[in-house]
Amino acid sequence: MSYPPAPWHLYGTALQSIHAIDISSAKAFVPNDLEIVSVLPGKTFGGVYVSVYEPNSTLQYHELIVVPALVRYQGKIGAWISHIYVDHPDSVAGGINIWGLPKQLADFTWHDRQVTVAQANISICQIDRSTTQLPLSFWGKLKGSGNVFGGLERDILTFTGDFEAGLAWTPFKLNIPAQSPLTTLNLGHPWLGIQVNNLHLTANSPTIVGTWTNPPVSTNLLSF
Repeated sequence: MSYPPAPWHLYGTALQSIHAIDISSAKAFVPNDLEIVSVLPGKTFGGVYVSVYEPNSTLQYHELIVVPALVRYQGKIGAWISHIYVDHPDSVAGGINIWGLPKQLADFTWHDRQVTVAQANISICQIDRSTTQLPLSFWGKLKGSGNVFGGLERDILTFTGDFEAGLAWTPFKLNIPAQSPLTTLNLGHPWLGIQVNNLHLTANSPTIVGTWTNPPVSTNLLSF
């Protein structure tokens, strides 16, 4: 199985939720080598990101990303991804072998007001969104960049994700059933829901920033 080299350029639409997550809940999803960043007493920031990448993208697929915490390593702050689901096998292979992300295959159903993600007939999550949108910028698209950590075998990796998009506030409800692997994260109701329109996301090549003392299972390199 083949996959495109980095960087990947992804175009489409997404929803992003921002949550204040109990650090006590997040610890089970974050390797010990990474320090969880506290943003409020006993709380860190995390979120859920669900997207559809459309024509002109490096690959066309749907994606669900779960960030249980902001983390710090060697002075650099970024997101740690504990769960990531897609519906394209080449995206799984590239995500694991390039960036050390724990990608798995899942099934996506995307309607105008509802997105559902399931794996082997087990529901992972469902997002019910409103059609209400309030632009977060009146000057067109916003640009930004964020750091993400990953891992290949013994190596701790980091890479940047650059984005350009129109952002709007939109209320939505995140439903996580009892059988979902996300249940124990206790995400609760989002602090903020963001509709991401006309997205251009660039996943850049990673760099090695350290070595795991106890590699998490998700960093094991898979062969495709």
